[in-house]
Amino acid sequence: MKKSSFVALIMGTVSGVLFALGMCMALLPEWNAFTEGIIFGAIGIVLSIITALIWCKMENKKLPKMSGKNVFRTIYAVVAALVLGIGMCMCLVWQQIIWGTLVGLLGIIMLIALIPMIKGIK
Repeated sequence: MKKSSFVALIMGTVSGVLFALGMCMALLPEWNAFTEGIIFGAIGIVLSIITALIWCKMENKKLPKMSGKNVFRTIYAVVAALVLGIGMCMCLVWQQIIWGTLVGLLGIIMLIALIPMIKGIK
C-alpha cells in the first residue's frame, strides 16, 4: 500500500466517524446533544475535504474539474445515499420491513450504478 493511500485511509476513516457521530448526536433526541453534533458533523466534513486535498497533493493529481457531468454525478450520489437511508429508517424506525427493504435495495442499486457512470463500461 502506498503512503498516500494509507494516509487517505486513516484520515477518511476519522472524518467519516466524526461525521457519523455528529449526525447521531444531532438527530437522536435521547442524546440531547444537537449543537455538539452539528459541530462534530462540520468537523467531519471539513476533515474529509482536507483529506481529498492532501491525497491529491501526495499523488501529484489535480482536483476534479467542476463540470456539469461531475455536478450531476454528485447530486445523483447524494440522492442515492438518501434513498438508502430512507430505506433504513423505514425498517428500523417506522417498522415497515418490506417497504424499507425494497427502498433500501433501490438505494443500493442506485449507488452501484455510480460505478459505470464514473468509470464507464469497456
